Amino acid sequence: MPKMKTHKGTAKRFKLTGTGKIKRAKAFKSHILEKKSPKRKRGFRQDGLVHESDVKVIKKQLGIG
Repeated sequence: MPKMKTHKGTAKRFKLTGTGKIKRAKAFKSHILEKKSPKRKRGFRQDGLVHESDVKVIKKQLGIG
């Protein structure tokens, strides 16, 4: 059986933390920013974590487990 290929779109969007969790960027921060509060926009800068229910699929696409 051939090796699993990494899904490149997934690889560009997600990174692993040291403890094995998956980091992701927050959504809604690219445009239509005037109506969003500064506090909300600051919150978009921090990375979020992928929900437990999605971890298995994303790790498979990254070729991890």
